[in-house]
Amino acid sequence: MIDKLNAPQREAVTLPAQHALVLAGAGSGKTRVLTTRMAWLIQTGQVSPLGILAVTFTNKAAREMVARVSSILPIDTRGLWIGTFHGLCNRMLRAHHRDAGLPQAFQILDTADQLAAIKRLLKANGIDDEKYPARDVQRFINGAKEDGLRPGDVEAHDSFRRRLIEIYTLYETQCQREGVVDFPELLLRAYELLARNEPIRSHYQRRFRHVLVDEFQDTNTLQYKWLTLLAGGGASLFAVGDDDQSIYAFRGANVGNMADFERDYARGTVIRLEQNYRSFGHILDSANALISHNNGRLGKNLWTEQGEGEQIRVVEQPTDLLEAQWLVDEVRGLISDGRDRSQIAVLYRSNAQSRVIEHALFSSGIAYKVYGGLRFFERQEVKHALAYLRLMANADDDTSWMRVVNFPPRGIGARTLELLGDQARAYDTSLASAVARVPGKGGSNLAQFATMIQRLAAETRELPLPEMVEHVIDQSGLIAHYQQDREGADRIENLKELITAAAAFVSEANLDGLPAGIALQAPAAGDNAASAESDALRVGFDGLSPLMAFLSHAALEAGDNQAQAGQDAVQLMTVHAAKGLEFDAVFITGIEEGLFPHENSILEQAGLEEERRLMYVAITRARERLYFSLAQSRMLHGQTRYAMRSRFLSEIPDEHLKWLTPKQGLSDSEPRWKSSGGGFDPYARIPKSSAAPVAPRSVSSGVTVGSQQFRVGQGVRHARFGEGTIIGLSGSGIDAQAQIQFRDVGAKTLALGIAKLDIIQS
Repeated sequence: MIDKLNAPQREAVTLPAQHALVLAGAGSGKTRVLTTRMAWLIQTGQVSPLGILAVTFTNKAAREMVARVSSILPIDTRGLWIGTFHGLCNRMLRAHHRDAGLPQAFQILDTADQLAAIKRLLKANGIDDEKYPARDVQRFINGAKEDGLRPGDVEAHDSFRRRLIEIYTLYETQCQREGVVDFPELLLRAYELLARNEPIRSHYQRRFRHVLVDEFQDTNTLQYKWLTLLAGGGASLFAVGDDDQSIYAFRGANVGNMADFERDYARGTVIRLEQNYRSFGHILDSANALISHNNGRLGKNLWTEQGEGEQIRVVEQPTDLLEAQWLVDEVRGLISDGRDRSQIAVLYRSNAQSRVIEHALFSSGIAYKVYGGLRFFERQEVKHALAYLRLMANADDDTSWMRVVNFPPRGIGARTLELLGDQARAYDTSLASAVARVPGKGGSNLAQFATMIQRLAAETRELPLPEMVEHVIDQSGLIAHYQQDREGADRIENLKELITAAAAFVSEANLDGLPAGIALQAPAAGDNAASAESDALRVGFDGLSPLMAFLSHAALEAGDNQAQAGQDAVQLMTVHAAKGLEFDAVFITGIEEGLFPHENSILEQAGLEEERRLMYVAITRARERLYFSLAQSRMLHGQTRYAMRSRFLSEIPDEHLKWLTPKQGLSDSEPRWKSSGGGFDPYARIPKSSAAPVAPRSVSSGVTVGSQQFRVGQGVRHARFGEGTIIGLSGSGIDAQAQIQFRDVGAKTLALGIAKLDIIQS
């Protein structure tokens, strides 16, 4: 089991029962260490499979961990508690719903459903959504929950914050009435369950003797507290992470948890996995040099036995259009050399950068895939179908009611829904319970909808889950509605795919042939205990119907934002989405000050260090070849912005970089980053080059904008910059841009639809 491990990996795997921190660098085999550690503990008799709890952050990672343990040991992995924080907390709350103050069939609001519920709350209570935008309220509530705070625990510094706390209180009441929980609530409710109920806490502390945590650098305050409660009975905490890859502060991740864990638990037992099995030397040395500029690191230095490899190729283009065209040419060359498209990734700091890149790839006929779009369970038509299913399981789910009560349209207008809401509030009931109190035709239409939901539930109760889903999407009118839509074919395909998803879920959960609407029951008390736990709690289904289990699965999947790789297409994604992935060739685009590092982060030390960690993650995605690209000007949000090279370029030693374009000289008045010293000096200057400027390759030799025709070599005059010569043209129509060498101020890139240029007749 351990023969193929290197020395630090073997040390981590074979540690005795004690707290330990494994500082695992990118590509250093951390998943192998985690899974082998679990297998080692089981095989050597130190713990049974039921005594291990392993936590990670994505369903993909959890599935991979289960698969790897299964490949090492011939055991039934259904009894293992391996999953995401949200998934394991959901499982715990299902088993103890009464103690947690929840209905047995509580449902989970994904992020979009939570936002819809907050919007409904604001409207129902007459709260000004301009002063209190729903998204801001959502961030406030989630932030409080992630810090372990209920409304009464949040300090009210002023009247504005006091009102937010009042909204938080109203939101909690609404969720409790409807029997729903959001993602942060899963964690907070599970933490409170352990903190307030000593018998339950003692049960899990006795049971889980080894708690293993993946991606520990991504844990937030509440997750850390939950883990410490579980380990309070003497369990061994085995934390694996990399503080240099902590890039989710915006989601509440606290990079300081790693230092706290070292101080409070590991106490010197820190094992560093520094040998990298992914990348070549130039790539790793660049990453090491860059991240060394961050303070307070736990410290490690990646190295490899694979050799130095190729230097990082760096390209600076006058415009983002030329950057994209260069990228396409280079991608085409990689494909011609035999590289799989799926092993070529284009990374960018901001989603707004992708438009120009997509257009260039599309125009060149190169297949590509953009990550960051809606995942399957987040798509409109799928959420509509799930809403019908949720109402069949719980008619009091007001969020689902509002989503589909008039979709497809059935003559239920805004006024009718307003009356329904008034009645529900007046009698403190759900919308479904208030239907009988709405008079007239509107009330009749509402009653017909409620009857349809009841009929669908009755008709499908005994059906297997896939057949239930198929019946609902047909009888609800969704298929017929999208058949009338000229662009509905894809939506119908997604609805049909939902049936496939249900079938796959049933198979994976070993629920084949069970009626979808009838709850599973735990084995009798006299049954074999291990078998009972394996069968009844293998995925947290005790007391749930297959339908409810599937709905929980869908909500958890919708909240899992880890990107997937593998399609035969060039992969486009943000750097955040790229974490955990690796590719043969990687392009990191837009390495410009204000873009990467992002302008929202560079004014604070913590923000700048997170940006540097993000760059570190981007660099370490590459196995063999890495490109940096930047543009002197780019169109973002409808405006042309002129950029300076990112400070990150100056933090990487020159011996690791290979410039494919000349370092073009600019005017003495333009600041640049120092090439030595590692810091930003706004007064540092790069002398103007004595060489003539290198004209960029033109995408077009001539363009027409309005009534004016522009061509390369033409003389023009600008009111501010004076006279110059067009040295390059790109784009067309309103997107047309000109690169102009001005006599007095040097090279500039201007949008021809905005700049007022006079043509100098030769």
